[in-house]
Amino acid sequence: MKKMLFLLNPCAGTKRANKVLAEILSIFNRADFDVHTYITAGPKDAISAVKRLAPGMDMVVCCGGDGTFNETVNGLMEADLHIPIGYIPAGSTNDFANSLHLSTDPVAAAKQIVSGHSEFFDVGKFGSRYFSYVASFGAFTKASYTTPQNVKNALGHTAYMLEGIRELSQIRKAHVQLVLDGETLEDDYLFGAVCNSTSVGGILTLDPNQVDMSDGMFEVLLVRAPRDLSEIAECIAAVQKQQYNCRMMTFRSAKEVTVFADADMFWTLDGEKANGNNPVTIVNLPHAIELIK
Repeated sequence: MKKMLFLLNPCAGTKRANKVLAEILSIFNRADFDVHTYITAGPKDAISAVKRLAPGMDMVVCCGGDGTFNETVNGLMEADLHIPIGYIPAGSTNDFANSLHLSTDPVAAAKQIVSGHSEFFDVGKFGSRYFSYVASFGAFTKASYTTPQNVKNALGHTAYMLEGIRELSQIRKAHVQLVLDGETLEDDYLFGAVCNSTSVGGILTLDPNQVDMSDGMFEVLLVRAPRDLSEIAECIAAVQKQQYNCRMMTFRSAKEVTVFADADMFWTLDGEKANGNNPVTIVNLPHAIELIK
């Protein structure tokens, strides 16, 4: 019998997965898995649980939002464990899962895991931490981890947008220099993302034809700080049309990005707060995780 570590974040999203936990476990049992279930108790708990409990397991499955998946990946990477991952997306936004077209129905996702196949995907390293799909700074970044969970649960993607709009009145442009595989860019930016996903915060959507999550490359999106109302309108129009290489925006691909900026600048990794540094180096680790989908 195969061994599985199953991690459940009981506070994720609308807590829908909690109501069908018995059915999820039954699906894994019927597929000949001996399941060790662990209920996370708070931030970073999944990281330590994976490092402590995953050795000797044949698979690790996490049920929660992007943050839970991020912690699962960090636990495996920090412990240098090469174990297939199953992901039951149960958060408010599920950017990573949406990019991979994973089912957001917990029971359907569990069935997908036991009948699916494995694929390898890249992981980003931000200083000493890891992320599965995005490291970002600027507008909307702080909102991703300051929006109350009950608001996220009630409004989903709209919560981030509302918080971000409210934040724009307080936003400060950041003067940032970036070195992307030898190319240097420098300007005052409103937003920046080093990502490996077609969706960022439920607000920005990248063309799936331009994003390969296992090619060893990041997509880098930079939004220049607008100087007047016409440039704000131009920026909004570019986002709506997904025209990210324009006067207000820069779109690149790179294996490694070094960022020179204020060490106190807000960053998020997969929607979770991260401490900045000056400089900080962001590296793509090709085919670092094996995901069942």
